[in-house]
This record gives sequence, structure tokens and C-alpha cells, in this order.
Amino acid sequence: MKKVRLGRTELYVTKTAFGALPIQRIPKADAVKLVRRAVDGGINYFDTANMYTDSEEKLGEALNGIRDQVVISTKSAGKDKKTVQAHIEQSLRSLRTDYIDLFQFHNPAVLPDINDPDGVFSVVLEAKQKGYIRHIGITNHRLGVAREAIASGNFETLQFPFCYLAAPQDLELVEQCKAADMGFIAMKGLSGGLLNNAAACFAFMEQYPTVVPIWGIQREEELDQWLALAADPPALTPELQAVIDKDRQELAGDFCRSCGYCLPCAAGIDIPQAARMSALLRRSPYQPYMSDEWHAKMHQIENCIHCDACKSRCPYGLDTPTLLQKMLKDYDEFYAVHHND
Repeated sequence: MKKVRLGRTELYVTKTAFGALPIQRIPKADAVKLVRRAVDGGINYFDTANMYTDSEEKLGEALNGIRDQVVISTKSAGKDKKTVQAHIEQSLRSLRTDYIDLFQFHNPAVLPDINDPDGVFSVVLEAKQKGYIRHIGITNHRLGVAREAIASGNFETLQFPFCYLAAPQDLELVEQCKAADMGFIAMKGLSGGLLNNAAACFAFMEQYPTVVPIWGIQREEELDQWLALAADPPALTPELQAVIDKDRQELAGDFCRSCGYCLPCAAGIDIPQAARMSALLRRSPYQPYMSDEWHAKMHQIENCIHCDACKSRCPYGLDTPTLLQKMLKDYDEFYAVHHND
């Protein structure tokens, strides 16, 4: 399987990488089987995070005994030294390892200061000096923070949303990381599930040799799909380009990437799902959203108190309350026609 040098880390990871967030949703036995099948299929890079409930624990069990054959990255969103220290110690225990290949600061709103002796960077540097962490990276959804991270020279990798819906400034980040010899790890390669042509997504990523996409994998059929594409990488044919062009046209403008940083909502609205409901109804099986439960969840939007907290937290600058109202209107029109299907 094709491998990519992850910037100046000098880690060589498979370009088809395993995003381990989804395995928190399946039983441990199934997760262990899935991860081991991934290793047997040639995948050597697994990405998780402290906040992904039991994902680290499941990875730890699956990779026990073959630790030297794989690269593991994890993350902490801790905002103080004590919390980050605890997260590192917990990750080491859960992953059943004595070192983390790549530790990542998990979507900080402000760039961690490497020179602050009382800041979170100091405890990570200390862990690196002791050998518990081998490399330091950062994940983000904010273009400004990502640019600052590259310019700082303090991080060896950047994990950022990247797919064929990427804006020109996102493409610039790839080139900036390449120039800085930083690894670029692409999250949300399927844009939170809105993109449903795996071959088109894979072919797009193949155009960027320094980009390592981590595909979120929960089911064996998903793993089989990515392994098959890795074994016989599709060319970006006119047919696949037409799929990309159509999706770009349909999803241009204000669409929710389902990153979840708008939460929590004071009115209890499931914003990451509700704010992209129009696309979900038309790009995935719509029947689950015709249930009484989802009808009630969508009408929770009517309880919005217009505090604008979600709007202020959106890393993409969306006018979330206005977008939610549009989604509710569209949902009700769709529901009136299809709820008895």
C-alpha cells in the first residue's frame, strides 16, 4: 500500500489511513476485528482522540502485540496543564503503549504558546522529552489558527478538513504545509457524510501526494471499499470529475460541515444534523429522518432563543440560526410529501 512521508516527523504512513472516531459506536469485539482486518489489509496509520469515548481502548486491544507495526496519533482538547497531562497518561494506558507517535492539540481556538511555562504546550514538551510523545501536531477547523500554526514552526503536522469541496484557501494550506515540511492530515474527506462517491473522493486525494486522508471507518464494507480503492487507485476520469463538479455546485455556499463546534445549544437543538438536513434528505436514505423522533428534533429549532452562541463558535462563519430556519422550512415541505413512504 502506498505510503506518505508525514512531513518532518519522518513517519511513513499509509495514504489510506484509519479514522477511529466511528469505532466508539460499535461493540468492542467488532471494533477489534475491524482494526485487525485493516492492519492485515496493509493500513498502518490509526488516528483517534481522548474525547472519542472508548476508541483508544478498542484500538489498544486491537493493536496489542503489533504496536511496532503501526503509527498511532491521538489528541487532547485540554485547556490546562493538569488536564492535558491526565489525557496523555490515560491515552498511554488505553492504547496499551509506552509512547504516542503523534500527539495533537485538538482544535484549540487559540494557538498554544510554546514559551508559556504554565501553558499546555509545556506539559507536552515535557512528555516528549521523557519519550512518551514522539511528535507534536495540531488539528483545527479555523483557517486563521491553521495558518498561525504553520507560520509558528512549532508543529510537525496539521490536521484540517479537506475534500473536493475545499475552497482555494484550503488548497493553499496544503502548499504551505508542504513548504514548511509539515505533514498534512485530511479530516472529513467525505464532508461529514455528504459526499457519497468514494471513488471520486479517493481520486481527488490522489492528486495531492503529501496529503494523508483519514477515512472514518465503522463497518467492514467501508473498510473493504477503501482497501479496494487503495489496491487499484481510480484515475480522475471525466465521469468522476462530473460527480465532483455536480457536488460542488449543489453544496456551494453556506452548508454545515457537521464539525459540532457550535454545541452545546441552549435550546437543545441537534445543530450538526439539523443544519444540513436538506442535503441529508437528498443525498442519503431519507426514511430515517421521517420518524416522529426526527420530526420533533427538527421542530426543536422553533425553540431557538437567538443567543447567537452557535454563530459565534462556527469556524466557517455560518449564520447558523438563519440556516436552521431554512432547514426547518425545507424539512417540513419534504416531510409533508414523504413521511408515509
